[in-house]
Amino acid sequence: MKKNIYLLLLAAATTGASPAFAQQKAYEMTVDGVKVIVQPSGNDIVEIQTVIKGGVQNYPADKAGIEAMAMNALSECGTLKRDKNDFKNQLDKISAAVYGMAVKNYSVIKVNCIKSDLPKAWPLYVEAITMPKFDVKEFERIKQDQINNLKSQDSDPDYAIDQYADKVAFAGRDYAKNPNGTPETIKALTAEETKKYYQSILTRSRMVIVVVADLNRADIEAKIKGLLSSIKQGAPYEMKKSFFRVYKNTFSAENRELATNYVEGVTSGPAPGTPDFDAFNVAMRIFADKHFLDVRTNNGLSYAPQSWFSVGSTSVAKFSVSTTQPDKYIAVFDKLVDRIKNNGFDAADVANMKVTYLTGFYYKNETNTAQAGSLVANEVLHNNWRRSLTLADDVKKLTPTQVSDAFRKYIGNIIWVYQGDTKKVNPILFTNGTLKKADNPVNH
Repeated sequence: MKKNIYLLLLAAATTGASPAFAQQKAYEMTVDGVKVIVQPSGNDIVEIQTVIKGGVQNYPADKAGIEAMAMNALSECGTLKRDKNDFKNQLDKISAAVYGMAVKNYSVIKVNCIKSDLPKAWPLYVEAITMPKFDVKEFERIKQDQINNLKSQDSDPDYAIDQYADKVAFAGRDYAKNPNGTPETIKALTAEETKKYYQSILTRSRMVIVVVADLNRADIEAKIKGLLSSIKQGAPYEMKKSFFRVYKNTFSAENRELATNYVEGVTSGPAPGTPDFDAFNVAMRIFADKHFLDVRTNNGLSYAPQSWFSVGSTSVAKFSVSTTQPDKYIAVFDKLVDRIKNNGFDAADVANMKVTYLTGFYYKNETNTAQAGSLVANEVLHNNWRRSLTLADDVKKLTPTQVSDAFRKYIGNIIWVYQGDTKKVNPILFTNGTLKKADNPVNH
């Protein structure tokens, strides 16, 4: 059975038909100044996501985590109509979920339920968004939980190196902020301050709403009108996008007592909505496979080397390893990058990755929640929710030359960070860079 499903997905990836979005035609409408994107689902599940744009751009560094705490409080601190337990009990009766979350580029408040239960779930969703209580006692509880989680995460070396990389690479930029905050910033927050902050960003001008469900258009419009009736329009808002330019190779290190050493590199990537975006996305996926093969399989330098394209209002490429031999790692890395810059990607590698990428996209987007998430990300970051529906055709058109050129254009100077035994690494080997770095017009 699993094999048959995989073959269907593979066929969809190569022909351009999307099983995830194929049932009925998606559409958009504007309700009281807010864009509403509707994807009929072909099933009895309802997924609605209300998005507040901005993310880490919305608050200063010393308030990092305030938006995440606000989103958590919507379902964990009760509403003006009912306390936390009553709110959760009402949801449990119908096996529905209402919750909020914050990421670097936006926050989202979700409701998920069976279609027949929406009349009961919707009022609870509206309560959470428009009438949150921010109960002081409950807020202190979730605040302590957040502090404990952050301390636990910092003890995870993979998490710690990525946070360190962001802190160094994006110093002075919004992207240096952890949307979940730090123990220090979370500890300083109060329920009242967080409530006022939430009220300040809850404006129609920052919002977009995505509905993945088989619901009547008039019913959707009526429900959203009711939701928006108590939400102010707010000042016009447009999320800022910035290009990350690396002018020279750098190396920063923190001495930590770890079982092995952790290395992460950060460099440029194309912004969402730009012509190079899809080609670079495919290029980084091919590079990730080659990076894994060279570093782990061929040289045994790391158990789980990783490379990925981190997409956001500031998009970057990242490379990460845990290794006992960091100097040997950077030699292998530089050699691999130089080889690709000189020779480009093989046509077969590009063809295979296009199929693999699209197959994975469809497989991940089988649920209503995942489909809504894809529509949200494409609307907020690319200003084009329809990209979720056209991705197959867009990727199919890519040529090996486009993919290779995108890699050459953006992979140049790199900001490297290191945590572990600083006596075991030679910074000069990381700052020397690759042989072809001088040919990179983006990074110079």
